[in-house]
Amino acid sequence: MVDFHVLIDEDAQKFLDNLSEKSQRIVKEKLRILEEDPFSGKHGDKELIQRKGRKDIYRLHISRYYTAFYRIYNDEKIVKILGITTIEQAHKLYGR
Repeated sequence: MVDFHVLIDEDAQKFLDNLSEKSQRIVKEKLRILEEDPFSGKHGDKELIQRKGRKDIYRLHISRYYTAFYRIYNDEKIVKILGITTIEQAHKLYGR
């Protein structure tokens, strides 16, 4: 049962389009779990990132190579993928 609709930002889609077929399949399969439950807690690969003075975002680790950043619009039942990047770039973005 789909509870949320997942939308992908244009830049995130471009990143996804440039991946190998296998990587695209893996990323898309992982993003589908957000349709049922985009919140952190269940499946330890999702985490809320609170940023002082800015809107909170979530991150989703995808295999050992990629991270997706997303925002949940609960009233509209939408999850918007804001960006997809490598794990290394993601760690630089949120200070790990």
